[in-house]
Amino acid sequence: MPSYQSSSVENARKAVAARLREVRLDAGLKGHELAERCGWHKSKVSRIENAITPPADVDIRDWCAGCGADDQAPDIIATSRSADSMYLEWKRLQRTGMRRLQESRVPLYEKTKLHRGYASHVMPGLFQTPAYATALLGVVGRFHQAIRDIPEAVAARTARARVLYEGDHRFTFLIEESVLRYQIGDAECMAGQLGHLLSVMSLPAVSVGVIPFAARERSMWTLETFDIFDDERVHVELLTAQVTLTAPGEVGMYVRAFGDLRDLAVYGSDARACVADALAALG
Repeated sequence: MPSYQSSSVENARKAVAARLREVRLDAGLKGHELAERCGWHKSKVSRIENAITPPADVDIRDWCAGCGADDQAPDIIATSRSADSMYLEWKRLQRTGMRRLQESRVPLYEKTKLHRGYASHVMPGLFQTPAYATALLGVVGRFHQAIRDIPEAVAARTARARVLYEGDHRFTFLIEESVLRYQIGDAECMAGQLGHLLSVMSLPAVSVGVIPFAARERSMWTLETFDIFDDERVHVELLTAQVTLTAPGEVGMYVRAFGDLRDLAVYGSDARACVADALAALG
């Protein structure tokens, strides 16, 4: 396994092992007692809990059944299955070119019926103009040393946005007001981007809420950018990695966080006024 991936995968496997250990401890069982209930050699429990042996799906089911916690098995299985792929470092994703990175997401976007997104740093990718995407990917590419195919990546990102206009999809996005003010590219680029956002907000399949600076007593702090695909998958964007979450419990937490953030947002004419104010501030 490449070194750039190993530490992330190891951490994911340790998280699965820790959850299984908690299940055993909550059941009041010693390791050899659980092994006996599962019909295993007594060392197997230790190997799994120390993340030496990755558990198979059937191992997790047997473990949870032996602890009287069958209801926890689906969540732990989902986490275990994604342990090798949940952390996809940007360097790895971009080593075959940024265009391939953009194109790789198209099937997921096309099959998703309800796409919910929260943007705290930059404009959501589906809403970006070619000029804004060029400026943004230029910065990202220089930082990650993956700048060789930015024009192709921009074209792929722009083409991906066709899902806003085609098929049976619904999009609900929340944007922090700061995103409207952070200048990516020059003033002309930002003016074009904000104008495009106003047009996107009028699309029948799209709902956009803006969380204003003036939001008082926030019930949810500013989070990292994330996207929820139906209720099955969450992508969280970090500086060094895209984290993919599929465990029902973790997906559920982001769905709940999205609901709390949604309550802070303004919509309709109030949201459009936030965009118009940011546009006017460009001079």
